[in-house]
Amino acid sequence: MREIRIGRDDAPRPGTMKCIEAEGMRLLLANVDGRYFAADQMCTHEDAPLCTGSLKGSLVKCPLHGSRFDLTDGRVLDDPAEENLKVYPVVVRDDGLCIEVE
Repeated sequence: MREIRIGRDDAPRPGTMKCIEAEGMRLLLANVDGRYFAADQMCTHEDAPLCTGSLKGSLVKCPLHGSRFDLTDGRVLDDPAEENLKVYPVVVRDDGLCIEVE
């Protein structure tokens, strides 16, 4: 297990998400009412960056075909995607965020 560190200034504001690239990984980072979630950046159905979709609570919707995923556990909620999204734990520290990746 390794950690990817994100500075507080690079963290998304509440109710928003952003795509980040760090240490060779492309991740989606979302802020849901001050709680942070990290996941693989691309939709599991086709190559579409989820951060260009929409965020409603902890649900992210793909901009291409409308598949929705729950960022709390990566579960796919709507077709056409069938494969769950890989999610990563996020730990808040004084100096920023740490995303725990394998």
